[in-house]
Amino acid sequence: MSADAQPQSGNGRAYLVLAVAALCWAANAVFGRLAVGEISPMLLVSLRWLGVFLLLCIFAQQHVKRDWPVLRTRLVFIGAMGALGFAIFNALFYVAAHSTTAVNLGILQGSVPVFVILGMFLAHRVRVTKIQIAGVMVTLIGVAIVATGGSIERLTALAFNIGDLLMLAACALYSGYTVGLRQRPDASALGLFTLLVAAAFVTTIPLVGAEAWLGQLQWPTPKGWIIVSLVTLFPSFLAQICFMQGVSLIGPNRAGVFVNLVPVFASILAVSFLREPFEYFHAAALLLVLGGIWLSERGKADAR
Repeated sequence: MSADAQPQSGNGRAYLVLAVAALCWAANAVFGRLAVGEISPMLLVSLRWLGVFLLLCIFAQQHVKRDWPVLRTRLVFIGAMGALGFAIFNALFYVAAHSTTAVNLGILQGSVPVFVILGMFLAHRVRVTKIQIAGVMVTLIGVAIVATGGSIERLTALAFNIGDLLMLAACALYSGYTVGLRQRPDASALGLFTLLVAAAFVTTIPLVGAEAWLGQLQWPTPKGWIIVSLVTLFPSFLAQICFMQGVSLIGPNRAGVFVNLVPVFASILAVSFLREPFEYFHAAALLLVLGGIWLSERGKADAR
């Protein structure tokens, strides 16, 4: 039976695990804000991926052993992907959390699908339809509204929040990682994920060293350790497992649409748990970002 022909019960299970994955990724924006003053950003990234790697050593040993003959031939590629898509993306994410809100972090993550469309065109010359171009433009307008706080004066003066710019850079990096997955080795998802996580942890070691050398290293407070645990378990481990299960049930194309829930969930969580204000421009930007993603997906469907 094909992924698109799953029975209704399989669809329901897929929708549940994919929604859980999106919720966990959205929670990372809240965790990033809560971490400010409790643990330094590079140390948080490093401990996060160390924790995930230790978990995978328990659950994914057999996958790595079985896939090793294939994985060992692509170690440079895997190292680069883990460094950019996991380590540096999250490093920028947590630094950005020091100077922007969780609402902004969540909404700006909605730019990832648009960056992926652009990356696929630049790297692989994948055809971009007029509807997709319209979706890109609509999403970028939404992103600009978030980055300027809805201020026309700041937009015309090109005055942007540094945290929002860092988050956009992080999204561009993650999009590059997503595009790169097109050349992923023919191995199991868990086997590949384990080596990506190992590469991410190794990449964070010099980042933590630089943080210490600059005198900015902060060892976790008791609350900081709780945040490390939450970040490790939910957006890093559980979300990935749920997403992989969802992909296996309904296929990557249908599963990928659920990532669009991240900015919605992030906004709800930030307002509910951090009591962050949800301004009129946030609502407008969220609608534009989601509308742009919808147009992009519609254009992709029309191109098939």
